[in-house]
Amino acid sequence: MKLNELRDNAGATRSRKRVGRGPGSGIGKTGGRGLKGQKSRSGVAVKGFEGGQMPIYQRLPKRGFNKPNAKRYAVVNLGLIQKFVDAGKIDAKQPITEDVLVASGLVRRKRDGIRVLAKGEVTAKLALEVTGASKAAVAAVDQAGGSLTVTTPQAAE
Repeated sequence: MKLNELRDNAGATRSRKRVGRGPGSGIGKTGGRGLKGQKSRSGVAVKGFEGGQMPIYQRLPKRGFNKPNAKRYAVVNLGLIQKFVDAGKIDAKQPITEDVLVASGLVRRKRDGIRVLAKGEVTAKLALEVTGASKAAVAAVDQAGGSLTVTTPQAAE
């Protein structure tokens, strides 16, 4: 099989219907729009209109709430931190702060702080200082002989 031999399956594509091309075509004059009325005119888009009945998007109740001042954290898994330590991108002997994580390339930006989650294994003795951490992450770091301190986020200046 060659590139020039590739074809769609039979019946997979249909040629475009060219409307309004004379009376002999069968779809000339009004072009399949019928006579008169709003939808026969150009520039009409009646999306969600249900003939005057209250549309479904207005009948259904609104749900949920987006907190306007919600904190957005950059999330890091313990397994990734361990991987960067093994690769030599992070020095495990020094305290690992949020700035160290950003400088190593593990996190793109701090946002409102960095939160550590417990996915993955930790073998190195780490001294982590981050804005947030799950209970399982704290337990995993303690079990490996390290420490994980959760600091309060600093106000943006």
